[in-house]
Amino acid sequence: MADRLSATDLTAVFADFQRAVERDRDLLTELDTAVGDGDHGTNLDRGMRAAVEALAAIPQDTPGGVFNLVGRRLVSTVGGASGALYGTAFLRAARAAGAAEALDAATCTAVLRDATTGIAERGKCATGDKTMYDVWMAASTAAAAAAGDGLPALLAAASTAAGAAEQEMVPWQARRGRASYLGERSKDHRDPGAVSSRLLFGCFAAWADA
Repeated sequence: MADRLSATDLTAVFADFQRAVERDRDLLTELDTAVGDGDHGTNLDRGMRAAVEALAAIPQDTPGGVFNLVGRRLVSTVGGASGALYGTAFLRAARAAGAAEALDAATCTAVLRDATTGIAERGKCATGDKTMYDVWMAASTAAAAAAGDGLPALLAAASTAAGAAEQEMVPWQARRGRASYLGERSKDHRDPGAVSSRLLFGCFAAWADA
C-alpha cells in the first residue's frame, strides 16, 4: 500500500472514476430523473471523459495540476449543478495540494476539507440538506479522524463513511436543489450526486488497497 499519492496515481484514480461513471451512467440518470432534471449520469459521463482525455493529452507533474485540469474540464463541459459542484471541489483541492509532488495523509486531509468547503459554498448547502455535500462532509470528517493511521487508512475510512452517508440520507427530505421542489415526495429517493460521490471515494479506496 502506498503512503503517498502522486500525479500518476491520481490520474489513474480519475480514470477509474470515469469508468465507474460510464458503467453506472444509466443508474445515475434514472435516479436524477426521479428527483431532478434527469441528466446527472450523461453530464458527468461526458465531463469525466473530457477530463481523462485532457489528462492523457497534457500529463501533469503534480496532484495539484491533475485536480486543476479535471476541475477546469468539468466546469467547462458539464452543465447543471454537478459540473459546478465537482469542478469547484477539484479546483479547491488543487489549491490545497499546491505544488507538492505527492500527497501524504496530512495533505490529503487538507485537500478533502477544502474541496468539501468549496461544495458547501458553491451549492449554498449544509449538512442535512440531502445533497452530495452530506457525503463529502462525512468522508472529510472520517478522513481527518483516520489521518494519523496513514493514507490507506484515511482513504478507506473516507470511502466507508461516504457509503454509509449515501444510504443514511435516503429517507430524508431534500432541502436544496431541484429535489427540494418535490417536498416530502423527495423522501426515500437516493440522491444522484451522493451516489456518484460514493463512487469517487470508492475509487480512491481501491487505489489505496491495490
